Amino acid sequence: MKKFLKDWKWVIVAGIIILGFGFVLRIFHLTIIPVFADEAIYIRWSQIMASEPTLRFLPLSDGKQPLFMWILMFFVKKMTDPLFAGRLLSAVSGVGSMIGLFLLTYYIFKSKKAALFASILWAVSPVSLFFDRMALVDAMLTCFGIWTLYLSLVVADTLRLDMAMILGFVLGFAGLTKSPALFFAALIPVCVILLKKPKDIFKYAGLLGVAYVIALGMYNIQRLGPNFGMLSSRTSDYIFPLSRIFVYPTDPIRYNLPTTLSWLIAMGPVGLLLLAFVGIATNFKKQTKYILILGVWFITPLIYEAEFSKSFTLRYILFLIPPLYVFAASAFSKLNNKWRYLTAIFFAIFLIQAGIFDYFLVVSPQKANFPARDRSGYFQEWTSGIGIKESADYVRNIHSLNPDKQIVVGTEGYFGTLPDGFTMYVQDLSNVIVVGTGLAINKIPQPLVEAKKAGNPTYLIVNKSRLIVDPSKLNIKLIQEFPKEPRVPGTTEFLHNGPQDALYLFELK
Repeated sequence: MKKFLKDWKWVIVAGIIILGFGFVLRIFHLTIIPVFADEAIYIRWSQIMASEPTLRFLPLSDGKQPLFMWILMFFVKKMTDPLFAGRLLSAVSGVGSMIGLFLLTYYIFKSKKAALFASILWAVSPVSLFFDRMALVDAMLTCFGIWTLYLSLVVADTLRLDMAMILGFVLGFAGLTKSPALFFAALIPVCVILLKKPKDIFKYAGLLGVAYVIALGMYNIQRLGPNFGMLSSRTSDYIFPLSRIFVYPTDPIRYNLPTTLSWLIAMGPVGLLLLAFVGIATNFKKQTKYILILGVWFITPLIYEAEFSKSFTLRYILFLIPPLYVFAASAFSKLNNKWRYLTAIFFAIFLIQAGIFDYFLVVSPQKANFPARDRSGYFQEWTSGIGIKESADYVRNIHSLNPDKQIVVGTEGYFGTLPDGFTMYVQDLSNVIVVGTGLAINKIPQPLVEAKKAGNPTYLIVNKSRLIVDPSKLNIKLIQEFPKEPRVPGTTEFLHNGPQDALYLFELK
């Protein structure tokens, strides 16, 4: 024990500092970005599931796995701000990713410095920091993916049953989080190249069998829910059929791969890619098998997603980028070679670019260098929840003035950003009734007209782009307008919906 403390004391202290810094960075101004569409859905599901035990499998109704929402139930019960609660869970997942990357990097390269740098890179990298600050399932899936890869290497190297069982449980948790966990299950056998003797392949196959049985058993827990079949039936909504490759073999992959590179240059940021190049160049000869395994874990899912994904966005590839951090960190395992000056320069580039992005991310997110597609979703379009919290606060204030009076609020749509985002903020107010009103609003919906006739304070919340009639022609009064970030000229959204969207809060006269 004394020898362990002597050898690892400085690593433990440095690790605690890195984890503490990374966690603080993740929760500082955590709700500065308004709620995003999927965040609103997941948080609202968690609130419903927490209050109604018979609906614990509610996410299956939309073809989503429930683990994130199961855990989030405990967060939303204890915290007054549901958005903070949801994003806190992702921040905790981010810490789990930092620990997993430390162990993974040290296991491969046996370098404490490299392992610590792996955690540092994940702690401050804009792409990991951003998604560790959002109430989306991707941060949790990525955490389980890192641990699955680490345990897969351990099982192949040691052929231990206990490690195989732990691997099965981690893979099972990943499967209960999001469907891309199938990539983890498919890629685990790649570690077979680590086996030292041909005869070990039979024992290894048996251990993988144990892991898969455990994971499959956990996955089938979802059969207790009434909509288990939706997990597979919704696949076509997100993925092109495999037969597409025979018709359009280069579409959309020839667009998506360059787009991925541009994302990583902007939010990796570019210093991460440069460090990864150095890490591979300096370690490939001695760690060939491990580097090949990491490469397969990165490249295979990327090619599949780029070729078959209908909606190719940055968060959908978050789970496959951890190997890049291991490659980059490995550049620090040998600082006494000819690459040390390049390593220092590339790390400085990484810190400068990441520092600028991170500063704006936690202080003024609209100024951060987001890729155009992500900026559109989080700040410009209907998926952005700009103004929802303020509208809920206004209604909450009206409710406090007359708590016995029923208030009716109509929201654009029946599901998603507005109805779920607004409801999650007022779910504790039993006298506030939220009514979905459809997407294209050209008149006051009849339920709101009747609510107003009954003497109830009645409001309508709608995006400017979804209000297809001049509001002055309706019997409503504008209470507040919340402008969204201007759209980029020349884009489809700009041409169809004008230069800028806004959220309107109206009161029926």
